[in-house]
Amino acid sequence: MGLISPTMSPTALRNFGIFLVLLVLIDLYAYKGLNTALANHSLTIRRIIRFLYWIVSIGILGVLVWSMISMQDAKVRRDHSFMFSLVALFLLFFLPKLVMVIFHGLDDLLHVGRLGWSKLLPGSMDASGEGIDRMRFLSQLGLIVAAIPFTGVLYGVTKGRRNFNLARVPVRSSKLPAAFNGLRVVQISDMHLGSYGGDLSIVRHGVELINAEKPDLIVFTGDLVNDYAEEAEPFVEVLRGLEARLGKFSILGNHDYSDYPKWESQGAKAANLERLKAIHAEMGFRLLLDEHEQLEIGGERIGLLGVQNWGHRFQQYGDLAKTIAGSEGLPYRILLSHDPTHWTHQVQGSGIDLTLSGHTHGAQLGVKLGNTTYSPAQWVYQHWAGLYAEGDQQLYVNRGFGFIGFPGRVGMPPEITILELQKV
Repeated sequence: MGLISPTMSPTALRNFGIFLVLLVLIDLYAYKGLNTALANHSLTIRRIIRFLYWIVSIGILGVLVWSMISMQDAKVRRDHSFMFSLVALFLLFFLPKLVMVIFHGLDDLLHVGRLGWSKLLPGSMDASGEGIDRMRFLSQLGLIVAAIPFTGVLYGVTKGRRNFNLARVPVRSSKLPAAFNGLRVVQISDMHLGSYGGDLSIVRHGVELINAEKPDLIVFTGDLVNDYAEEAEPFVEVLRGLEARLGKFSILGNHDYSDYPKWESQGAKAANLERLKAIHAEMGFRLLLDEHEQLEIGGERIGLLGVQNWGHRFQQYGDLAKTIAGSEGLPYRILLSHDPTHWTHQVQGSGIDLTLSGHTHGAQLGVKLGNTTYSPAQWVYQHWAGLYAEGDQQLYVNRGFGFIGFPGRVGMPPEITILELQKV
């Protein structure tokens, strides 16, 4: 089947054991905080909640142990949808406990401080002893706040990953030929089709939204799969249905080369990549591998260039000089390059007018305050979402169509970008 099926090393087994011990300690302390927060409720309610707490906690720990054992089977490791579902299940119940631990820890610190103060100044206690009685406010507040990550994760995996944002972005340039003024380019990126399992509904919905826009051109900027070409097989017919009058073009992203899993031979890995390339053709996409095409309207032309993956901290397969060669005489050029760090390190100064990238996913997490969205992605990438400009050169970073790792999106919806080229 092309993959090496590893066994768990002693180091990995030890690390997993430490991880489980930490989880149990967090469970015990969160349980203590839960008891403190519910101290004023009836015994029946407390017993029911305690029972549910430990049933869920023991169940999650059991699933983690079972999944770690199952992950050693290469067939299971190919089922990304299954593994990502386990991640979501873990986060759904672990993050609220972590919040409880933080708030209850503050509650305990406050209690210790008040006890110490009462020892130093015993007269400060009131006659009833209420002064050293534990204040439950922080533990109760923690129980309320814990509902936020629980709700966020639940929304992200049920609704957040399905609610596409149609981002309409005007891109202005004085170099654009008049015949291309108003050209509508739909950009999609980072589908990660293996993350959906057998569910075609989200991709089908995205295709319907794109076709409803009646784009002139559709471009896909990499990461069709997580690792394996077979992940895309069930989606070929659906994606073949995408329509654009000037055609559909694509490039490869870092995940498409299948560099992350272990292969039994380079031949098997190479065959996987060749199959993925063939799938692009079957879907009706012209895969650009360090090359370019000319688009013509009314006798005027622009260049559409596609470079293989080049990232500052990722694979550097792309040859930008080869990609550009022969396109220098075109008045306006669009480059498809998966990783936005390529724009900073090589594309700037090359004369490329517009670069379209993806890769960051917007971290699949964002918080909007006013008109500004904040994301962990901005701690990692200088250019992580939206339109950027440096002199006459522009970069647009798509937030991604799909998901990987965490099977959802919170405050960072999947994106279909509609770029309208405008001559100024």
